[in-house]
Amino acid sequence: MKRFVSKVIAVAMAVVMLMSFVAVAAAASDTIKIGVLAPLTGGVAEYGNAVNNGVTMFFEELNANGGINGKQVELVVYDEEGDPVKAVTGYNYLLDEEVVAIIGDVTTAPTIAVVTESQEEGTPMITASATAAAVTCQMNDDGTVAAVYENMFRSCFIDPFQGNKMAAFAKEQLNASTAAVLYNVGSDYSAGCAKSFQETAQAQGLEVLAVESYADGAVDFQSQLTNIAAKNPDVLFIPDYYSVVALVAQQAYAAGVKSTMLGSDGWDSVLDVVTDPALLEGSYYCSGYSIEDTREAVQTFVANYQAKYGATPNMFAAQGYDAAMIMAAAVEKAEASGAKAGSDAYTEAIIAAMKATDMDCVTGHVTYNEYNNPEKSAAIITFENGAAKFWGNY
Repeated sequence: MKRFVSKVIAVAMAVVMLMSFVAVAAAASDTIKIGVLAPLTGGVAEYGNAVNNGVTMFFEELNANGGINGKQVELVVYDEEGDPVKAVTGYNYLLDEEVVAIIGDVTTAPTIAVVTESQEEGTPMITASATAAAVTCQMNDDGTVAAVYENMFRSCFIDPFQGNKMAAFAKEQLNASTAAVLYNVGSDYSAGCAKSFQETAQAQGLEVLAVESYADGAVDFQSQLTNIAAKNPDVLFIPDYYSVVALVAQQAYAAGVKSTMLGSDGWDSVLDVVTDPALLEGSYYCSGYSIEDTREAVQTFVANYQAKYGATPNMFAAQGYDAAMIMAAAVEKAEASGAKAGSDAYTEAIIAAMKATDMDCVTGHVTYNEYNNPEKSAAIITFENGAAKFWGNY
């Protein structure tokens, strides 16, 4: 009798364990893991948190509406602190967590480090804000494309686009005839924008009177700005991030620079850190979007973001939202293909769907060219009476 009871108990335990295993497996099959790689702390945390906010909001909305083919999306977020080495560590962590794709990284150097690391696995990735040409392509020393990273996409425009755009804007809209450039020689982002600005300026007959540079991490620009002030160019192009721009603006005023300052999308959020907004009066920079854009998609996004976070979404939040939207649509196609999540076929289906993207997003209508870069216009932002204002799309 005891032996019979023991057998019954053993069978019951086995059934319970099997049911638990089936429940766990079922739960896992009802979840899609997507990784997010971003600097949530450190010197560029403002960008990383904005991107992460946009991504998070999109997937919360998506999950509330049934997720992807009835499956909920689970975000696995890793804070890489703006460091390329930590970004690679984060990438490998996300792979261990069995994510099917990654949204990230955020700034240029960590993103390039991660995309290089990703080539063996071919992990589908999209960055909301890394703008260097080398993010989606392996580049030759002369700046030409050696090969395209087939697994890497972005929802933002690229550095050459920004430099070209702002040089053309200076010539065509501001009627400038002379220019100067001040850039970070230790930043691929800053150097790429500066190079393309000079090339377009030369092509359009905009004379570049001075090109000054500084090391990454520099805080004193007085010598360079004094040299620029002596040349008195019509415009001064400063392609760098908001924290640097705030310092440059203050020191440019002290050095007597009278030029109209121009910038790239790294200027976004500069009003949050500049000592005096008047230092930016009359400046212009190139951005991915503006909250003053009257399109319904923009206004709905802004209203929802403000309701959720109690803050106005900047460009990085909007581009994060768009990156999530593009990736979700591609994962949906992979799910519909019937391929097993994580398999080569599933990964290839995501990448193929991303290449075929043709959709309206918050920052504009997005399609991809042969270099996995989006084709879209830019928003020009200016500063008036201490506030950022939408000049228009250009």
